[in-house]
Amino acid sequence: MSVVLTEFADGVAVITLNRPEAKNAVDLEVAKALAAAIDEFEARPDLTIAILTGAGGTFCAGMDLKAFSRGERPSLPGRGFGGLTEAPPTKPLIAAVEGWALAGGCELALSADLIVAARDAKFGIPEVKRGLAAAAGGLLRLPKVLPYPIAMEMAITGDPLTAEVAHAHGLVNRLTEPGQALDAARELAARVAANGPLAVRATKQVVAMSAAYTDPDAFAGQRRFLDPVFASEDAQEGARAFAEKRPPVWRGR
Repeated sequence: MSVVLTEFADGVAVITLNRPEAKNAVDLEVAKALAAAIDEFEARPDLTIAILTGAGGTFCAGMDLKAFSRGERPSLPGRGFGGLTEAPPTKPLIAAVEGWALAGGCELALSADLIVAARDAKFGIPEVKRGLAAAAGGLLRLPKVLPYPIAMEMAITGDPLTAEVAHAHGLVNRLTEPGQALDAARELAARVAANGPLAVRATKQVVAMSAAYTDPDAFAGQRRFLDPVFASEDAQEGARAFAEKRPPVWRGR
């Protein structure tokens, strides 16, 4: 079974992260498969909008830290984490979130233009708890959609935000009952897919550009702060501690 599943019908692409046994954590195989699915969506003129979701009741638990501790980085050059975060599609993308959108999973959701979430879903960027930082767009995008103090609290405590609070602050477009996020995302996507595909694509690009929602210079600029974090002993310790299910021992180097 593929680690990323695709379904194409009625102008809508549904892309499903399919590692439920790992809470859809992203390793390099998933990143490459997700990038290929996005490329197919972009290339097909019969598709106007896509939905990104996760199998097994979880959107995505982020980077596969076990793979990271072995030296694997699930990012693609010019495309970022999961093959998506630094180069979202030019067509609209909806994130349909059940359960956790955590770390890189939250950043995948933030790469979407619209978010539909179950009421019991949670969003978080807990990288600081692992000696890492939310380098895949979390630190850049959250302050664009949340009030600065809320975004800062999420970033430096690593504590999650409930979908209901996220909806109240405008991060989430639609709230659903648990188990219904994908259905609601399909309904929203159908409303978009009924419109002119060229007009929809151009409109998405102009709105995203006006908000500087994906700013290549900002991604490049953050690297001078964050690259030393990812290269640190603490980063390896955080990943090892997670894999070994123990508290990390920080050394500040």
